[in-house]
Amino acid sequence: MKSKRIRLIDCLRGFSLLGILLANMLIFQYGMHGKDLLHLFHVTTAGSTAHKFVQLLVEGSFMPIFTFVFGFGMIKMKESLNARNRKAGWPLLRRFALLGAIGLLHSTYLWDGDILFYYGIIGIMLLIFMNRKPKTLLIWSCILMLLVGLIGIFPENKQSKSTQEMNQRIEAYVKNTVTLYAGGSYAEIKHDRETADPMAKSASAMLVIAMIAPMLHMPLFLLGMYAAKRRWFIDPEQKTATYRKYLFIFLPLGLLFKSYSLVFPDQIGSGTGMLVGGSLLSIGYMMAFALAYSRFSSSRLFGYFEAVGKLSLTNYLMQTVICTAIFYGDGLGWFGKIGVIAGCGLALLIYILQMFFSSWYNSYFKSGPFERILRMWTYLSLSGKAKRKKNLAAAEI
Repeated sequence: MKSKRIRLIDCLRGFSLLGILLANMLIFQYGMHGKDLLHLFHVTTAGSTAHKFVQLLVEGSFMPIFTFVFGFGMIKMKESLNARNRKAGWPLLRRFALLGAIGLLHSTYLWDGDILFYYGIIGIMLLIFMNRKPKTLLIWSCILMLLVGLIGIFPENKQSKSTQEMNQRIEAYVKNTVTLYAGGSYAEIKHDRETADPMAKSASAMLVIAMIAPMLHMPLFLLGMYAAKRRWFIDPEQKTATYRKYLFIFLPLGLLFKSYSLVFPDQIGSGTGMLVGGSLLSIGYMMAFALAYSRFSSSRLFGYFEAVGKLSLTNYLMQTVICTAIFYGDGLGWFGKIGVIAGCGLALLIYILQMFFSSWYNSYFKSGPFERILRMWTYLSLSGKAKRKKNLAAAEI
């Protein structure tokens, strides 16, 4: 039985990369810590307003879509391997291990905003859920979502001495990055990524953070696995009522949670509003996208989203290469200079170029360069395809 790609999933994967680029553009422009201290960059009032909209509509609401599709793809890959009389455990383990290795190289040599390393870790951790029933996946997704919400329920005490000292260190560090990242060499910027620690966290605190960070992505990963088993995006034309129902539940709920966090940043539950609200909004976005796809799947726009999605790993890494070349000192050195609105425009321009490039590339090649390497290692095959394992009983006959 030949495995068939689900076009809507490729489209969703491509769509998520648009939002990821828009959110990451703030980090490329201002740094991991600087994106929340825009007053240090003399951002205009219009830029500050645009930043609020990005925080409300984009930040934390597109990465979960990518995570969801990641979990969905894990189950479809398992089903494809099982159809070839092969077990999925070792191929998936190899896949996640290589993905984590690519992420480690990405964060070490290019950019500290990498997500692939955590995805590799999460994938390995959640292999234990691979054969669980859909109900079990949904229950654990809800439990972990609740735990993530509890993490942010109590706001940070900004009046404490330790918090004030940490904020002063971070502000001093961000001021230094304005010069360093805009005019520094590749070696200087890489050294800063590897050695700078403005938060001055202890080794034990960093270990706790490292353990918690993957958990933030697990709920949508498990929900994606659940959706694959429940065939959410198979025959989308037959599921428009379901998409519409969940759209009207999760979209306003996500916006409400995130709005609370932005309007009342120092109140109890503000962190929960952003952490949980981002995931709820992402579900609303996916339902809206699926509903639109069910009606206009033949549109050329969805063809472009699909093309980007098929090359998602390559496109994600290329976004880093392009943006670091634009903003860092070893390139154009635009770090902290063009503003939030122009940054959003630049993100859209880069994404549109990726749409056209991906569409052209897919007309000649079946998979992207990084996707091909990942598949070759996953299946231990130069063709990048899983070989069918002969049925022993049939062979004896």
